[in-house]
Amino acid sequence: MGETRRKFDRDFREGAVRLVRETGKPVAQVARDLGVNEGTLGNWVNSDRRRRDGGDGQLTEGERAELVRLRKENAELMMERDVLKRSVALWVKDAMGR
Repeated sequence: MGETRRKFDRDFREGAVRLVRETGKPVAQVARDLGVNEGTLGNWVNSDRRRRDGGDGQLTEGERAELVRLRKENAELMMERDVLKRSVALWVKDAMGR
């Protein structure tokens, strides 16, 4: 037998998020107190944070620059890792007398 999904109105969701934000209590504790699934309340809180932070999904110029730098660094590290893997493989073959 399947579970029925509970529906929460907008006022309830906003009130629950406000409890987490204003009291500083952990999401898990507020969720338990309200009888709501912790993951559900966590989703509401995260959604509220994104909305408050102007989380429109656009990267700032600084974030773009950091992303470019991190991608370049990641590519270099992967190349170094591959070289080391090949070196170890050759060293093992040599050590085994092949």
